[in-house]
Amino acid sequence: MTTTVHGLDEIKALAGKDLGHSGWLEITQDRVNTFADATDDHQWIHVDPVRAASGPFGAPIAHGYLTLSLVIPLFGELLDIQGVKMSVNYGLEKVRFPSPVKVGGRIRLAAVVVSVEDVPGDGVQMLLDFTVEIDGAAKPACVARVIYRHYA
Repeated sequence: MTTTVHGLDEIKALAGKDLGHSGWLEITQDRVNTFADATDDHQWIHVDPVRAASGPFGAPIAHGYLTLSLVIPLFGELLDIQGVKMSVNYGLEKVRFPSPVKVGGRIRLAAVVVSVEDVPGDGVQMLLDFTVEIDGAAKPACVARVIYRHYA
């Protein structure tokens, strides 16, 4: 379920809130190949299904940075911020990829708002903990602390 907030005061009220889980997203070979083309990272473990089948994971896997980039649309399912002039991705802290995502696997995002603080320029900074879960897996695909800034 999407949480909708209006303006900086309602963003501040999110501090400490668990935003829940996004829907599941299947990782397809086409998505992996498109990412490989965009980043010039054509390592066989990602783009060669035949060779990857006999590799360490038994299948091709998504790039870690592909998994990380998918938090953007998945996060959009969890939080809708209205009534601000601009929102920007300000950065990342402590990103890890504990488990690979095999092609054909499904991921979803869990998000918790750690804190919200005022920043200069009539804005706030949100610190969030993101966990990208893999359907049926014990370990997540990605854990990251992310920083967004929102300006009125």
